[in-house]
Order: sequence, then structure tokens, then C-alpha cells
Amino acid sequence: MIEFRSVTKQFPDGTVAVEDFSLVLPSHRTTVFVGSSGCGKTTLLRMVNRMVEPTSGDVEIDGESVLDKDPVELRRGIGYVMQNSGLMPHFTVVHNIATVLRLIGRSKREAHERARSLLEVVGLEPDLADRYPSQLSGGQQQRVGVARGLAADPNILLMDEPFGAVDPIVRSELQQELIRLQTELDKTVVFVTHDIDEAFLLGDQVVILDKAARIVQVGSPSEIIENPADDFVAAFIGVDRGRRALRIKETARGRVLVDSEGRTQGSLVEDGV
Repeated sequence: MIEFRSVTKQFPDGTVAVEDFSLVLPSHRTTVFVGSSGCGKTTLLRMVNRMVEPTSGDVEIDGESVLDKDPVELRRGIGYVMQNSGLMPHFTVVHNIATVLRLIGRSKREAHERARSLLEVVGLEPDLADRYPSQLSGGQQQRVGVARGLAADPNILLMDEPFGAVDPIVRSELQQELIRLQTELDKTVVFVTHDIDEAFLLGDQVVILDKAARIVQVGSPSEIIENPADDFVAAFIGVDRGRRALRIKETARGRVLVDSEGRTQGSLVEDGV
């Protein structure tokens, strides 16, 4: 379990990125921070592994403060996946995935065996192991980034807009892959995105943030869609437009649901019909 306790982050230029933020992130679930650019969601994520130090307050993992841990050792025990994969261009795929394992003392042979086994886990062909990042597609690079994040079998996986730089089709594939992986591996995932549809697809707990990481609403996707906390949330999630603004339309073959653009989204099934 991850818990933020009255966390504030003020940068040297006076910018307050996070102000008095408190929240519990449940174990073995995916919590998604979602909000507009500059709302503090990435700052929150990076406080978990001390890439950003809080100005005040604390972050605890299973009741222990991250501030009491050596930051290097802490980061090696937490998976981290970033946008644009962050792969080292002069390392092959297998070397990139094995990096953390080598840093924590695993033998080269053991690290490379683990790295090669992870290729299958993230849906990549074994023959990609000896290629360099420049020889991979964007989607393949992101899968390698996920494999690297999983290499040391961490309990926590931090994902900072990991699918934001790929095209919509690849993004959809990667989202489904993450859902599959979470079902199989049961990690505590903290995911950052500015895309509310991605947040609702992936999150067990969705946290909608405003400036300075002010929590506007937190809950499951269903809870937020069915009962937006205020007009800001309603506008942000688009309850009155697009796919979420549904109405019933009578057709010759029965009743269907259509969106705000008049596009059919599905048929209406009623009890006893």
C-alpha cells in the first residue's frame, strides 16, 4: 500500500506543484492520476521513488517512509516506465531489460535469462532480444520499457504517460497488454495520463486532479461517470458529449444506444426481452 500524507512540493522558483495532498493507493490495484498538463500528477508519481523530494509531508510504502530509505536502493526495487521508453540506444534489447538486475547483483547469465523470458511476457518475439532500440517500432520500444520495469519483479510499477507517444492503434494494443499483465502479475500500479478514456479503461481507482494536485474526485470509473462530483468533473469526463452522452433511439430492429454524434454504440438489452 502506498500512502501520501499531507504532501507538498514547492520548487525553487516558487511554483507549488503539489499542495497538501493526502491519499491511500490500495495494494494490487491500478491507481490512475489524471488531469491537465501541469496539475502535479507526474510530481506525485516521482515522489514515490524519490525522483522528486517533497517539501513537506511524507510518502509511505506499507507503513514505512520512503524518506528513510536510500533513494538508489528504493528506485531499484520499484519498476518505472516512462514516455518514449527511455531505452539506452547503445544497449541491445536484452541488455536494456537486464540493466536493473545487473545493478542489484544478479549474474550476467541470470539477468539475461530473465530478460529473454520477459520478452514473451510483454508480447515480443524472442528474435528481438539482440536488436537495438533504433531497430524497433515505437510500440515495441514501449513494450521493452515495460519489460525493463518488470525485470526485478517489483511490487510497485510506476508508469508516467507510457503510451502517450505512440499512434492510437498501438496505444490501444499496449493498453490491452497492460490489462492482461496486471491480471496475471497483480502489481500495485501507479499510472499517469492526461487522457480520461485511458484512465477509465485502466484504473481501478481514478484520481482526477486540478492545479497543485488538488483532488477533485476519486473513485472507480463507474462511480465517477455515474455521479460526477461537480461541473468541472462533468466537463472533464465529457458526460454531455461524445460516447458518454448516450440516448435511446428506436429503430425497425429494436432500440439502440447512440452517442451525441448520432453514432450507434450498441443495442439495448432489457430484462424479459
